Amino acid sequence: MNAPVIRLEHRQHQTLTPRLQQAVRLLQLSSLDFAQEVQQAVGSNPFLEEDPEAHTAAAVVADNTPADATPTWNEVTPVSAPAADTPWDRESWGSPGSGSGRGSSGDGDLDLVEMVAADVSLRQHLHGQINVLPLSPRDRQLAATIIEALDDDGYLRLGLDELVGLCECAPPPEESELNVALRLVQSLDPAGIAARDVRECLLLQLKDIAPEAERELACRIVREHLDRLAMRDVNGLARMLGVGAAQVEAVCERIRHLDPRPGWRFGPSNTQFVTPDVIVRKIRGVWTATLNPDVIPKVRLNQVYAELFQRHRDAGHAELAAHLQEARWTVRNVEQRFATILNVAQAIVKRQRHFLEYGALAMKPLGLREIAEELGLHESTVSRVTNNKYMATPLGVFELKYFFSRALPTVSGGSCSATAIRGVIKDMIEAENPNDPLSDAQIARQLARQGLTVARRTVTKYRQMMKLPSVEKRRRHS
Repeated sequence: MNAPVIRLEHRQHQTLTPRLQQAVRLLQLSSLDFAQEVQQAVGSNPFLEEDPEAHTAAAVVADNTPADATPTWNEVTPVSAPAADTPWDRESWGSPGSGSGRGSSGDGDLDLVEMVAADVSLRQHLHGQINVLPLSPRDRQLAATIIEALDDDGYLRLGLDELVGLCECAPPPEESELNVALRLVQSLDPAGIAARDVRECLLLQLKDIAPEAERELACRIVREHLDRLAMRDVNGLARMLGVGAAQVEAVCERIRHLDPRPGWRFGPSNTQFVTPDVIVRKIRGVWTATLNPDVIPKVRLNQVYAELFQRHRDAGHAELAAHLQEARWTVRNVEQRFATILNVAQAIVKRQRHFLEYGALAMKPLGLREIAEELGLHESTVSRVTNNKYMATPLGVFELKYFFSRALPTVSGGSCSATAIRGVIKDMIEAENPNDPLSDAQIARQLARQGLTVARRTVTKYRQMMKLPSVEKRRRHS
């Protein structure tokens, strides 16, 4: 029987230092989140300061662009103060750096902020209409009670018996009074407000449909066959109603244009804007990628503080030494991060120039490994660089990950990207006969005739990714 033995072995393995782990995390952040991290570092580190005159490599490239190298697309720039080389109109903008947004310097000038449209909530919109109607104080209070009970989407989901306890009228209102107040609120703009369910919401909006025959048919469909309307069963509705399929199709199309959530038109919008990290232009026939200077944090090392610290450095200033080291690392990380993003973007543009010229149908298959091998990076680094980073092109703004797709074999022995196949499917559906649309199986057979071997279930998956309806929902009746 062998006795236990203690043995020493030398092994080498790689371990990420805390500093490197932090760099990896920052590389994966979006430019907005990264800028916030840098801003926090500037606020807490005395050796960091904002650099309003910062010039990165991308800015230098942009500054050296030839005068005749005009972009091939219309750039959209944010509304801000004029650029440094733009003549100042001091009467309308104020002096540079003054922080004034007023039209001129008079005491009664109108602030530009006051000209921005304010968000109006649904309740404010309804109260404004109630206040101008010739109502008694009691009727106005009952209507106001119903308005305050509405949900954000405009529906009234409380019963009238529950509203009795919420109303502060004396004596307490009867249900008939609340019904009258409810009808009053339902007559306000927008149409369909204060409905108890989807059916009632649509019926309140159908009163504006003309002619009367279509309005009656639409009301009958909503009252009696709302489930078949949702299923787009035009033929079934035509049989049940005893009218032609084309007439039912036309009425159903008008119903689909109604708003089932009228309250969502009001209140603050949740629109999210994307600021591109890279801008692609065609300069003298060559597609070129440059960094967007607006997303690069303007930060630099405070040389005055750094030199003072170096002159009077001693063992008692360990905390300041750590701050100085952290400041140098932050500046270096900003430079390295955006240099990596630019290198990856340039490599993508070089491989996908046909996409920039001809659109999605010309997208080539591209993997992370190809870019990683060319730039000498790890695949995981390229993946982090393409996460939450966006590229502005003449065809629109795309996430960098959009340009990567797996290769699908063709009959001729070549390969085609999944993005290109989705583009072909979309073109087929847009060009189809609406009275006889293509099924997913028919699309797969047409792709096969073009040399693209794609399974029917793959066609279904791509169609759903593009949010295109099924064949039955695309069918129109003439």
